[in-house]
Amino acid sequence: MEAKRTILVVDDEPHIVLGLRDALEFEGFRVVTASTGKEGVAAFRLEKPDAVVLDLMLPDVNGYQVCEELRRVSPFVPVIMLTARSQEADKIRGLDAGADDYVTKPFGVGELVARLRAIFRRASRTGDVATFRVGRSTVNVAAQTLQRDGAKPEALSFYEVELLRLLYERQGQPVGREEILNKIWGVEASPTNRSIDNFIVKLRKKLERHPNEPEHILTVYGFGYKLVP
Repeated sequence: MEAKRTILVVDDEPHIVLGLRDALEFEGFRVVTASTGKEGVAAFRLEKPDAVVLDLMLPDVNGYQVCEELRRVSPFVPVIMLTARSQEADKIRGLDAGADDYVTKPFGVGELVARLRAIFRRASRTGDVATFRVGRSTVNVAAQTLQRDGAKPEALSFYEVELLRLLYERQGQPVGREEILNKIWGVEASPTNRSIDNFIVKLRKKLERHPNEPEHILTVYGFGYKLVP
């Protein structure tokens, strides 16, 4: 029998924790909870969850700091951040801290469950290319790393790998933002097109010799992006 996947929920609002626990356990997940950032990091180290649902506003430290600490422990585990803030700058900061995705409160539990299932479904795909090259860099899909010019491999987030893989599979062809949202995040409501642009900026900093004058991840204005390996 396949072991249950473990989801760590870090949130100090009891009704949200209870609702998420009930919904996730009903869907077959094992759920571990924490109500503070410190407890969340400790649970992450101990339980080694398969994904984390992390609230931005916690009683001891904010979710940005917790996310950065989780990324120091493991750069690969998907992190979905919960936020009551709608400002784009807050969401960008969350992505910069290492979050893979975010959901704005109030949210539908069904949407969050669907996102988690989409993450695990894509992560378990077989038959895909194991590694590929973009310019002078090698992307290792399984290890979620990028190695440039033989230097030490650099960790990539789950969604960074998925975005690169989608562009590589369609190399030389424009891929629209809406298609990227649907195929990678699996839902149209969130994140926004602007968030995709932020992921592209991060990837260009890791891949391109001159990020402001990219040679490999090119913008197709008014549409999306294309990859030129």
